[in-house]
Amino acid sequence: MKLTLLRGVSEKRAKDFAKLNITDTAELVRYFPRTYLDMTNRASVREVYHNDMALLACTLVSVEPVRYTGRTKMVRALLEQGGDNFTAVWFNMPYIAQKLKPGEYLFYGRVQNYYDRISLVNPSFEPLERNDRLKGLVPVYPLRGALTQRVLRECIANALKTEPIHTVIPEELIRKYKLSPLRQAYFDVHRPESQTRLSNASERIALEEYFTLISAFKLIKGDKNEARIHRYTVTEREVAAFEKRFPFTFTAGQQGAVRAIYDNLTSPVRMNRLLQGDVGSGKTAVALTGIFMAVKSGFQAVYLSPTEVLAAQNYQVLCKIFPDYRVAYLAGGSTAKEKREIKAALASGEIDILCGTHAVLQEDVLFRDLAFCVCDEQHRFGVSQRNMLSEKGSGADVLVMSATPIPRTLSLIFYGDLDITTIPDKPKERQEISTSVIPAYKYEDMLAYIRRETKAGKQAYFVCAKIDDDEGQVTSVTELYEELKGKLFDVRFALLHGKMKEKEKAEIMTAFKNKEYDCLVSTTVIEVGVDVPNATIMVVYNAERFGLSQLHQLRGRVGRGSDKSYCFLLVGSESETALERLNILKTTTDGFKLAEKDLELRGSGDFFGTRQSGKFLNDIKNLRYSTDVIFAAKKLSDEAFERRLNFEEIKDAAIKKYDSLKDVVLN
Repeated sequence: MKLTLLRGVSEKRAKDFAKLNITDTAELVRYFPRTYLDMTNRASVREVYHNDMALLACTLVSVEPVRYTGRTKMVRALLEQGGDNFTAVWFNMPYIAQKLKPGEYLFYGRVQNYYDRISLVNPSFEPLERNDRLKGLVPVYPLRGALTQRVLRECIANALKTEPIHTVIPEELIRKYKLSPLRQAYFDVHRPESQTRLSNASERIALEEYFTLISAFKLIKGDKNEARIHRYTVTEREVAAFEKRFPFTFTAGQQGAVRAIYDNLTSPVRMNRLLQGDVGSGKTAVALTGIFMAVKSGFQAVYLSPTEVLAAQNYQVLCKIFPDYRVAYLAGGSTAKEKREIKAALASGEIDILCGTHAVLQEDVLFRDLAFCVCDEQHRFGVSQRNMLSEKGSGADVLVMSATPIPRTLSLIFYGDLDITTIPDKPKERQEISTSVIPAYKYEDMLAYIRRETKAGKQAYFVCAKIDDDEGQVTSVTELYEELKGKLFDVRFALLHGKMKEKEKAEIMTAFKNKEYDCLVSTTVIEVGVDVPNATIMVVYNAERFGLSQLHQLRGRVGRGSDKSYCFLLVGSESETALERLNILKTTTDGFKLAEKDLELRGSGDFFGTRQSGKFLNDIKNLRYSTDVIFAAKKLSDEAFERRLNFEEIKDAAIKKYDSLKDVVLN
């Protein structure tokens, strides 16, 4: 139902909801709270200990004008409770000043008590409603525009009365496993009567979501045991000789991966394999060895990369490793003439190996006899795009690669159709990277150190994300670029972000690699694959906004040369939880262990959330549920498919889910 048909939603208010990507009542009831306030646990400011989180009912007396100190913007408000005066401060959230007016409020945040000066740091807040109607556990939602918590709660309550909520899990399984009603779970998540009801409701909704999603994967991926079409003639001796083309000796992990691919390619079954390994484990060399097996046997191969920056880099490697084969490059930035010539040469079989970006997936890109497909950094591609690649060749073997580890428990479910090969070790040549969490008072010292290093010929990355939400605005990459140029005026800076054209990105990365710039200020576009051996410093702003796995990927951009490398993590929120999580990176270099730890600390809902820079399962990212829910969903899906219970209804719901997620996968 359209939002404007809901009581309390005008055209103007509907525009505010649109800023939250909510356009109808179905999306509104799935807009889950990001936290809850326990209204039975209000505190007295006199009795709260330093660093405690507290809910305080108090009077807002006044708000000071926004104060600017360097790159920090601060809002300060004077509060009063029972004759006791204290303050609330917000950093880098200047818009807060416009939202606060004198009156009665509820504030929730961390209490700092230094020398009897009490303050709340970056607290959430809302007006204390007339007659103080808020009781029990009260939901708190992310906001945009002129929306308030009260308005959002009332609109969601109205939507729940009319919006149909149906389960797709067969009734027979609901009875067998005594599952609670899905509709009641929605009511309990938005206004829980107890913590137990909230926990049970979150798990029930998550179970429904994963059941549908896992069922979609079953339908999309089909039968992996397809009979082999291409007969590979390459010998083990030829493969061993090819490995000597690389300037290093393959590790035991790489050799094991090559053996698994060779055995697969010489078996009666088509290959559909995921190759995962930590940053710097040598997956590319393994993939190139697989390509050799194909071209040596007389077939064509394709290497797909997510960006032109990475594709151009891979093309250079392919040309170097395959001087005796015809290698071509195809990307969006290629000229019309280049595209015509390459497509004609591919179709006639004159090209052995094609390296490129999404341009490779266009319908008019035809191969004479494509046998081997490599999909690099597969998490950047949707399922449909990977299928389009494999369909370029009849019965083509597929190798997808990922340097972004997901927990092993989850990979068994979401990559259940693939044979999974893991490279557990790293090349001995890779340097260990020293990782430090940098407090605000050491920021200038860090910049001075980086200036000295760049003057000594080293290079550095500065990475930040821009996130606009009710928690504040993270430093934008453009603002950071301008600020750093002012502070380090004698250092050469380049700027890189996702809104640039691919050709411009490639030119900047090439110039940085050629040492025309000392520092690169970037978004996470440099997260994967980029290889600049001379870069020895990685600085990540607002590191608490990222998952441990993604920070590990960013850290992996340095330490690729022979010099000692460093990763500096800057935090916008020095909460104990954030610091505890980031400190794990200081002692752990195993990406798979970090992925498991991230899942343990953040929960499976947030593991797939926006702070992982992805959209996978984004609508349930705020729900808290155990990993057991995912396994339970898989069990239910397996049983439903085996017994063909409600098959058509499940199929319809699963395909609908697939259509909405076909270009988004695990991050």
